[in-house]
Amino acid sequence: MSFLAFQDITKRFPGVLALDGVSFEIERGSCHALMGENGAGKSTLGKILAGVYNADSGEILLEGRPIHPANPLVARELGIAMVHQELAFCPNLTVAENLCLGNLPRRAGWVDRARMRAQARTMLQEIEVDIDETAPIATLSTAQEQLVQIAAAVGTGARIIVMDEPTSSLSAHESEHLFDLIAQLRQRGITLVYVSHRMEEIMRLCDTVTVLRDGRHVATGKIADTSTDRIIHQMVGREVKTHMPEHLQRELGEELLRVENLSSPGKFRNVSFALRAGEVLGFAGLVGAGRSEVAQAIFGLDPEATGKVFVRGREIALGSIGASLGAGIGLLPEDRKRQGLVLTMNCRENTSLAILPRLSVAGFLRRARETEIVQRYVAQLQVKTPGLDAPIAGLSGGNQQKLALAKWLARECQILIVDEPTRGVDVGAKAEIHRLLDGLAGQGLALLMISSELPEVMALSRRILVMRGGAVAGELQRAEFSQPNLMRLMAGIEAQAA
Repeated sequence: MSFLAFQDITKRFPGVLALDGVSFEIERGSCHALMGENGAGKSTLGKILAGVYNADSGEILLEGRPIHPANPLVARELGIAMVHQELAFCPNLTVAENLCLGNLPRRAGWVDRARMRAQARTMLQEIEVDIDETAPIATLSTAQEQLVQIAAAVGTGARIIVMDEPTSSLSAHESEHLFDLIAQLRQRGITLVYVSHRMEEIMRLCDTVTVLRDGRHVATGKIADTSTDRIIHQMVGREVKTHMPEHLQRELGEELLRVENLSSPGKFRNVSFALRAGEVLGFAGLVGAGRSEVAQAIFGLDPEATGKVFVRGREIALGSIGASLGAGIGLLPEDRKRQGLVLTMNCRENTSLAILPRLSVAGFLRRARETEIVQRYVAQLQVKTPGLDAPIAGLSGGNQQKLALAKWLARECQILIVDEPTRGVDVGAKAEIHRLLDGLAGQGLALLMISSELPEVMALSRRILVMRGGAVAGELQRAEFSQPNLMRLMAGIEAQAA
């Protein structure tokens, strides 16, 4: 008898059949991978198990008995927890309040805050994470939020944990810490359902893999009996080819962006670099190194930033988004749901959001022109959507990311900052986005790319700046690219050896 079984699970959303009669089994204590392209149904299935969604039909069996996780509280009582791809916390509450929200310790009818903080510290210590439990969630980085969410799942004492893209916002160092934690959880007999697009993680951590495509079950088998090429083919139904970026063969154009001694109190200091037309400059660093903060300052989001930013030799005002937009700078942020999209709007409205003045005449929107532009980018980026007026909140994470990028392509920015451009994106869509970024550089755009995936930043960049502790620790030319070289700079090993 299997430990956990899905039988004919079907789930529909407006205009989308997310899951179509999915059936497979999971063994007790295993790390079971769920793979598939964006929109294949992986996250939907995990959320059904965790009580976030309810299946339209089908059954879940736990140790041979039907279970009905109608909501996350019921799922938790059944011993099921989930680490979501898109982080779900109350940003105005502290880490401790979020960790204990479902079971606040009380004394005489009042919340016992001392016990709550102690309980939160224990949960964080259990996964060996050093985060201040009294800090508001809103002050944490995306990676720190991810770790708090993992602490919440482990701290409930769950025997089944669904991990949906758990390393999508973690650096290589933080990911290694998570992998050690996963090994510890398996030793305790905890069953893990591991959703990821990162093939190397799946082959390293998991012993069984289930592949979904277009909401249907394609295959389930042992990792030892398959290969990365076979899994990719099962996922996409076609061959996915990698290629050497063509922009690397082109001559660089004029200097488009120059940053001099850019600093912000408590975030980063004295950051300087130049970026030329047709260049992709990579930014690497551990979580908290200051990469995203530098990007936000260049875009005008940091009112405390000092230093100078020049576009085509002309200095632009710091702390002014309007000045940055006017100079042709665009920013694809790390957190698409909180910073890159308006989830209450539809696909068309989100894509045209940055060009509304250009689409308006006498205060009236030219709807036909808007639709024409949006359709062009939806087709170019191969976005899977029921229609342009479909709610963007209903799309998969990868398709949301494509539209967040399309917004800046529609604006025709000459300088594009992309922060984790393929976070939560499957191998097929990742290759498409890589080709797109390569093509944009080939057209003469200047790209500043921040990525926690070292293979990605090495594959696309002409140069890589490495940040550590809020400062530039070094720069590598393409001939010097290697993961050991990057990790030494990121971790400060060379500085210690000196």
